[in-house]
Amino acid sequence: MEEVTNKYIAIKAKVDGIPKESDFEVKTEQFSLSVKPGSNDIIIKNLYVSIDPYQINRMKTASASQKTSNYAVAIAPGEVIDAYGVGKVVASGNPQFEKGDYVVGMISWGEYSISQGLILSKLDPMGLPLSYHVGVLGFSGLTAYAGFFEVCKPKKGEKVFVSAASGSVGNLVGQYAKSLGCYVVGCAGSTKKVELLKETLGFDEAFNYKEETDLHSTLERYFPEGIDIYFDNVGAEMLDAAVSNMNLYGRIAVCGVISEYLDAGKRAAPDMLSVIYKRINIRGFLAGDYMNLFPEFVSTTVDHIQTGKIHVLEDVSSGIESIPSAFLGLFSGSNVGKKIVKLSDE
Repeated sequence: MEEVTNKYIAIKAKVDGIPKESDFEVKTEQFSLSVKPGSNDIIIKNLYVSIDPYQINRMKTASASQKTSNYAVAIAPGEVIDAYGVGKVVASGNPQFEKGDYVVGMISWGEYSISQGLILSKLDPMGLPLSYHVGVLGFSGLTAYAGFFEVCKPKKGEKVFVSAASGSVGNLVGQYAKSLGCYVVGCAGSTKKVELLKETLGFDEAFNYKEETDLHSTLERYFPEGIDIYFDNVGAEMLDAAVSNMNLYGRIAVCGVISEYLDAGKRAAPDMLSVIYKRINIRGFLAGDYMNLFPEFVSTTVDHIQTGKIHVLEDVSSGIESIPSAFLGLFSGSNVGKKIVKLSDE
């Protein structure tokens, strides 16, 4: 039975403050590249893995999200961290997968994974880079697509505000909105990102939130006629400012609260009187709620990529050892677009 040394990333202990590289370690294990007779196991060589901020909630001690949802199941120190990604089947006892198949789904922050195929699908690359299936054609893309089109129910010409607009989800929301004919404003954390939003992605306007002292008046300046749709990736003060500038029957899709992940004290409740009197719909959601849309989402998005309506933003690091710094970069705003780590060549 052939074995290899598998490297993977683990946490050393629960991470309850701001994460540091010293909170992580590269561990090794002997890993079999064969499946036992009668086994349903699938052995996967990991090629690309997604780096997502929600993972920090799984690393905390008894986080509220772990108590209320199976989406952020706790990670124990020393154990393999599962994550979305793309790989190639090395061996399979599962009749649905064969050696050489590309697969997409839950793999790990490691060089190899073992799966029973529960959250795994065969992948047809469709002539596109494999990394696209981790980001723009993966859960980040589905989050943007479903959140915008299904949760927000947009109409042509509506006024749309997107926070964290240069991130993996926000940049796509803005591009979907522009493809529909909406007026789109995004915010980001640097002058370079603001220029990217306007000059490369086609946002009508964008601003650096770090340079603004009063977000309420900032949004009033960019939306003198009010906001119809707000796609919220950050929560806290930004959500409060958006609510105060929403129009009647405004819709807010909430898919992330990154400003609160490391500092629960930053939580800010929106003006609930405005929510009531303006009849604002605020809805949290997960991409997994909309798996029925996946074929439509992929078809539409591939068409947009091929026709130039969507510019793919990826931030790719290489090597298993780069995962901790790639993860930490999400909280300092160093990434642009979807953060991915390439683990191996095919």
